[in-house]
Amino acid sequence: MTSKKFNSVEDYLSSLDSKQGNTLRDVIDVILKNFPDLDCKLSWNVPQICRGSDYVFGVSALKNHLALAPWSAKVVEDFKARLESEGYIVKKNLFQIPNDWKIDEKLLTDLVTARIAELD
Repeated sequence: MTSKKFNSVEDYLSSLDSKQGNTLRDVIDVILKNFPDLDCKLSWNVPQICRGSDYVFGVSALKNHLALAPWSAKVVEDFKARLESEGYIVKKNLFQIPNDWKIDEKLLTDLVTARIAELD
């Protein structure tokens, strides 16, 4: 979204407009609440949910939407029909959500569970 170098996840989130920042905070919070063994750090200048050195889920803001990426083309492909049926734009490694997305905790939990199973 910008060429600015961020120093932390909070620095990144604070740089966004309130809708985007709040939505991404909520996504991160839901994932960390349901998976307390995971943590969130800044990598490639955007927030990434990790388990140790393994990347589990990435989030980022673009001009007109937010991108959620379970770090797996297979997980995205496995969820593609579900995501598209719910109106999301699906790409090879991510899907797009609106800036003011109403958090779908079940979807996030299912995606993260699938990615963790892939890592194990």
